[in-house]
Amino acid sequence: MKAEIITIGDELLLGQVINTNQAYISEKLTGIGVNVERMTTAPDDMQAIVNAFADAWPRSDVVISTGGLGPTHDDVTKKAVCTFFDTKLVSNDEVRSGVETFLKKRNIGWSSAAQEQTMVPAKANVIPNPVGTAAGLLFTEQNKICIVLPGVPYEMKAMIDETVIPYLAKKVTGSSIRHLTLRTTGVPESILAHEIGNLDEILSGAKLAFLPSPTGVRMRITVQDRDTQTAERRVRDVERRIRARVQKYIYGTDEEELEEVVGRILTERKLTLAIAESCTGGLIADRITNVSGSSAYFDRGVVAYSNRSKVELLGVSNELIEKHGAVSKEVAQAMADGIRRKAKTDIGISSTGIAGPTGGSDEKPVGLVWIGYSDSNGEFALKFNFGDHRTRVKERAAQAALELIRRRILRIE
Repeated sequence: MKAEIITIGDELLLGQVINTNQAYISEKLTGIGVNVERMTTAPDDMQAIVNAFADAWPRSDVVISTGGLGPTHDDVTKKAVCTFFDTKLVSNDEVRSGVETFLKKRNIGWSSAAQEQTMVPAKANVIPNPVGTAAGLLFTEQNKICIVLPGVPYEMKAMIDETVIPYLAKKVTGSSIRHLTLRTTGVPESILAHEIGNLDEILSGAKLAFLPSPTGVRMRITVQDRDTQTAERRVRDVERRIRARVQKYIYGTDEEELEEVVGRILTERKLTLAIAESCTGGLIADRITNVSGSSAYFDRGVVAYSNRSKVELLGVSNELIEKHGAVSKEVAQAMADGIRRKAKTDIGISSTGIAGPTGGSDEKPVGLVWIGYSDSNGEFALKFNFGDHRTRVKERAAQAALELIRRRILRIE
């Protein structure tokens, strides 16, 4: 089954918004054996959208579009698909009920914009939108499928996951494609590749892609086989062989985030955590609290940015700061130990560094970060240099702090 993805919006062509919808839909489609052969982006222009559908339709079994389903003047996708499929817009009772329920939950009154959202092409079946007002549309003609979705990423994702993928999975015949992504951090792809070794021995016909990012390297395993069960078995065989060589770097799979893994480990070990942050400005605590249920193990987070706050809030001595500087091993250790003792938690973690782009020196360059760790056995700090981009320094430091917790608890060297 061949697919084409059409994303719609001037903001995508102007570079004002990163087109993440294409990547998400493509990954989900290939996961059920649908081959994405083309991706097209069209402006908010009715004729351009009609032309995009006209080009995609003859060469594809499935066409999926996102964008242009809102109630404003520049949202013209519904009118464009009406033109392409030779139908008209009609009010739909199912959609109206969904819009009314959605607005009522948010204490928003009925309006002409809400009425506009109840209008759908007469030939289309409705795809429910569980988190918004723009209903998705499903057309089936000439043994082909056209799916039209809103462009808001979280709305699109909910509809893809809950309706579109289960629907298309039942239509797929022939070979099955299976992906599995292993997530690593704290190691460059060159070292990963070296330690994995001979890929022919590891893969046995599967494919392996190294996908680096500022916070780690993802390794995506891809297998295509005659059926889902066989493809799944082969993927797991490759995973076991990779893990046998680089297990210590792997913290999770697929979409699993490091903070989820750390939270699970803390919960299983019945450990508690407190965090003192300087250069990361609360980012470590933010990631920890992104996980539902984090109150079971996370006690508090303190952003001690100034030297005075480090003294007053964490008990770091003025003498220590004057002797070694705020960005130092000694201060990082004192911060971690100070927050642990004040919070009475099992673990204390800290960050202090120079995020830049100013403030560095020959002795302490921009990007220098110390991550401190404290528990009942003592305290220590690790030194890093995360480059000269302020935001990436913070992101990498937060990732390193979370990875330090994981490795320390699991006793990974």
